[in-house]
Amino acid sequence: MRNIHYTLYREDSDYVAQCLDCDVSSFGSTESEALANLKEALELYFEDLPESAAIPKISEVTVGELAIA
Repeated sequence: MRNIHYTLYREDSDYVAQCLDCDVSSFGSTESEALANLKEALELYFEDLPESAAIPKISEVTVGELAIA
């Protein structure tokens, strides 16, 4: 079993669940649907990788805002 880190946010009428450990994301019309879809996508992503495959260890998350021109 792997424990992953994710972020969940609202984008227009959908919720987006995005894994912070690897480049996998999914969405749904509710938070629980988005998370269930992310779990399924991650299971497929990790299906062919060995259990010992290295996953980056998240130690700190910062949420911010940048102004761009």
